[in-house]
Amino acid sequence: MRLKLIACNVFEREACLCVARTPHLVDVEFTELGDHVRPERLREMVQGRIDAAGACGKPYDAILLLFGLCGNSAVGLKAPGVPLVLPRAHDCCTILLGSREKYREHFADNPSTPFSSVGYLERGDYYLRQEDGQNKMHFGDGYAALVEQYGEENAKYIWETMHPEHAGYGNRAVFIDIPETAHLGYLERFKAAAEKDGKEVVRLEGSLRLIEGLILGRWDPAEYLVVPPGKTIQGIYDWNEVMRAV
Repeated sequence: MRLKLIACNVFEREACLCVARTPHLVDVEFTELGDHVRPERLREMVQGRIDAAGACGKPYDAILLLFGLCGNSAVGLKAPGVPLVLPRAHDCCTILLGSREKYREHFADNPSTPFSSVGYLERGDYYLRQEDGQNKMHFGDGYAALVEQYGEENAKYIWETMHPEHAGYGNRAVFIDIPETAHLGYLERFKAAAEKDGKEVVRLEGSLRLIEGLILGRWDPAEYLVVPPGKTIQGIYDWNEVMRAV
């Protein structure tokens, strides 16, 4: 197959490793980690790249998106003349852990726990996943849905009322450590920064499983959404389907 991969550069090392292993021909394009700060702008930019790939004349079999819902930035993306394929994931945490089951195991009761990875340390100006320069942590797509429905201030009040134990984000700082990049030593750098801030460091073993499956073309419908030409991504926000094509 000939594939186009559009990915956030928080996955740059992991994606490049998987591209080197695949038998398929893959053209790769990365977006900047900082683009996630404004989901609407990210959506417009990614749609522009999707449309450009669909119109470039290359015979792509599919356009792969290495993103989750990511603050609703994937909601509304439309497939051109070839299918879109992306993991059924709420955000990059699920992708880095390798499955929704692992995400649910570790974060279902702690949705605001900040986390990091090699990509965040390399591509960001911070050691934990943040929303902007004011040290605001991402709450994930459940929070984004509240913002869309009620506005930022009301959403914050509703979320903190529903999750009082997480209103201050707790004291845990999670590093998702993928075996293939563990030799780079970023866990030690993360520990030094987190401990300096008085945070409890938690290491979770990550996995290339979802990234590799996407790039190898192993698109199990339980784990990947295939969006047919002309269809659009809709957010579902549950634990299983996450998103669908409409």
